[in-house]
Amino acid sequence: MRILQICYKPPFPPVDGGTLAIGSVTRGLLHAGCYVKVLTVSTDKHPFSADKISRSYLSETPVEAVHVDTRIRPLSALFSLLCGESYHVKRYVSSAFDTKLVEILDEEQFDVVHVESIFLTPYVATIRKHSTAKVILRAHNVEHRIWRQLSAGERNPLRKWYLKHLALTLEVYEREHINDYDGIVCITDDDADAYCQMGCRRPMCSVPFAVEPYSLPTDLTVQPFTLFHIGSMDWKPNIEAIDWFLDKVWPLLHREVPQARLFLAGRRMPQRLIDSRIEGVTVVGEVDDAMRFMSDKSVNVVPLLSGSGIRVKILEAMSMGKPVVATSVAARGIKYTDGDNLLIADTPQAFIDRIRFCLTSPARASAIGSAAVNLVKTEYNLGRQTENILSFYRQITNC
Repeated sequence: MRILQICYKPPFPPVDGGTLAIGSVTRGLLHAGCYVKVLTVSTDKHPFSADKISRSYLSETPVEAVHVDTRIRPLSALFSLLCGESYHVKRYVSSAFDTKLVEILDEEQFDVVHVESIFLTPYVATIRKHSTAKVILRAHNVEHRIWRQLSAGERNPLRKWYLKHLALTLEVYEREHINDYDGIVCITDDDADAYCQMGCRRPMCSVPFAVEPYSLPTDLTVQPFTLFHIGSMDWKPNIEAIDWFLDKVWPLLHREVPQARLFLAGRRMPQRLIDSRIEGVTVVGEVDDAMRFMSDKSVNVVPLLSGSGIRVKILEAMSMGKPVVATSVAARGIKYTDGDNLLIADTPQAFIDRIRFCLTSPARASAIGSAAVNLVKTEYNLGRQTENILSFYRQITNC
């Protein structure tokens, strides 16, 4: 099968959950023997760097990138506000990207054009005009949900109003355009249900993020009483989560378990967190190797209050046998059993209780980590999820 994968950010380097999710689809399809051509948006925030991509990937995948200026511009944002347009989507509209897309479609034939994210929907008309391929949306999130949840937690009246407006315009856009596609591959059943409620009439399937096996070094020494969080800190829900945890949970937890230490990592860490001097908290910032950062820590905490889709970093931590304490929002889409392979906490006291349990009962916490590894191997392996995507492609294309 011949597939054109168009991406709203480069699959490499794998700097966040979105890039990891995109890259796993590419690798899976290549391993399954498909021809995959990648065309990606390159931005100032997520630049395309050929020197950071493995030679094997470049040899297997003819990848091209077009720079699109997605920086927030006040006048353009104001115009979108007045016109009721989704500024999230508008920022990805580029004549240069459209021209490159036309060039590729005129030169090659594809069975499927796989579109990563609703943000690239403006290019569906171009695909239809220049190709007979079926157009499939890979929906990473129900995007407007995230902004609606963020607005609910915002205290500043003006910012609250603006976030609600962003959520509304994005919801209107999603409702109007989800039927532009021939099929939709959601990342969770919950997201698929939401699309159905929004009026989606196209075939859908749910294919979660695939995690490749990760073996910890045999001589690794895990630091006791260590907690960690890793996530891109230019994503508002992660900032909201860490601010809440540091304000509501950490002071009480550290008082009860004074030997506990918290490590915070992630790209674009806010300077105010870097400059903070919170007892027991180490702000690492961006790390070169996320798996190495996680490997010698004891417990993963994910206090997400807003979000949709699936949290890739939770699955990665689970694949390493790390016990994870997360909100039900953060764990949404993962086929967990609370208390068996993942621990749910939705209040400050619940976080304190469950973290204390993990730190003071290492053997029982280790059992939860082992159960998490088994879950990931069973439900989230690359081969299984790739076959699910290909099966859906075949259903849509009759190939």
